[in-house]
Amino acid sequence: MTAPLALDALNRLPAADFVAALGEVFEHAPWVAEAAARGRPYPTVAALHTAMVAAVQAAPAERQLAFIRAHPELGSRVRRADIAADSQAEQGSLGLDRLSAEEFERFARLNAAYREKFGFPFIVCVRRHTRDSILRQFASRLDNDPAAERASALAEIGLITRLRLVAKVDGPGRPKTDGRLSTHVLDTHAGKPAAGIAIALYEVGASARGLLAQAVTNAGGRTDAPLLSGAPLRIGTYELQFALGDYFASRGIDLADPPFLDIVPLRFSIAEPEGHYHVPLLVTPWSYATYRGS
Repeated sequence: MTAPLALDALNRLPAADFVAALGEVFEHAPWVAEAAARGRPYPTVAALHTAMVAAVQAAPAERQLAFIRAHPELGSRVRRADIAADSQAEQGSLGLDRLSAEEFERFARLNAAYREKFGFPFIVCVRRHTRDSILRQFASRLDNDPAAERASALAEIGLITRLRLVAKVDGPGRPKTDGRLSTHVLDTHAGKPAAGIAIALYEVGASARGLLAQAVTNAGGRTDAPLLSGAPLRIGTYELQFALGDYFASRGIDLADPPFLDIVPLRFSIAEPEGHYHVPLLVTPWSYATYRGS
């Protein structure tokens, strides 16, 4: 992956080099970078992104519509040379380039219905969603009127390009694009943090159940690193599993056979991709409690 360019350096580049560096941030629309080049210097990365979004919003209606139409459909099996590398990577990150036959047919039906109604492809910031969440968005947005859906498409493009720009440009005032998921286990039976509990994190849903992370709590009852970080948290449903039976057995607690609590699952949903979700667990051999912490 190419190292990000410094914002100060971008501010000083000749216009042609500036466009060459950022021309692919907005799908097949180097004219957006050309417009932004005329507004330099930018004090922050966020200000640069705001200027680029403003260029799209200020474009004539026909140019704006052509820009929206240049985006690829989701889940297409056609490997077209004109699909931008960023779009291919974004769809690939969610497995939309390797759908099962049943999944492909579902996406194909939704794509066709959407394009027939609105005249442009369904656009969503894939990196902020699980597959189930995208399908829910697809179904709900089909009920929108054309003006509302055009606004939704542009809003999603703003989210897509914010992530792309942050990957390409380093400097002050970077927009917040990453979320974080963490946990903390407290043994209220012993009155101290619970060290040595094995934890597994899964994405769960109609489209997938996949293991995302595994960890063991440290002396503070936390994991050494967040369970998820460094990217948006995908909107969707998740499950944390805590191996309490093994933990209390290792402490020499007199447990029933089998123990009342063994693997404790916590199922929860994420709705804020850039948020911090802290999921603590308070445990005894016979009970547990949780809440959304901070």
